[in-house]
Amino acid sequence: MLRLCAPDVLAEGQSRGFEIAGEKLLAVRKDGKLYAYRNRCPHRGIPLEWLPDQFLDHSASLIQCATHGALFLIESGECVAGPCAGQSLQELAIREDEQGIWVELAGR
Repeated sequence: MLRLCAPDVLAEGQSRGFEIAGEKLLAVRKDGKLYAYRNRCPHRGIPLEWLPDQFLDHSASLIQCATHGALFLIESGECVAGPCAGQSLQELAIREDEQGIWVELAGR
């Protein structure tokens, strides 16, 4: 697993973007749980955010693609509205300990 950041870098209800090992990723902390996905919209294959670390909609309850407004469930990455409805973000294994937040990139 690769270290993303210190545990306190990602607060409750926040999202954050990372680039690690040449991959763009995003992580979200919701209801005390961590979720990680590749930062790539399934509709156009482009990054989801326009501004750094801005991945959530106004209510902070869904991940939103800034380009076409697609909305994704934080808990599963499933697109529930927009041009990629029925598709999903690519989920990554993530865990946390006292040393940091760790992610596993498939095939590494």
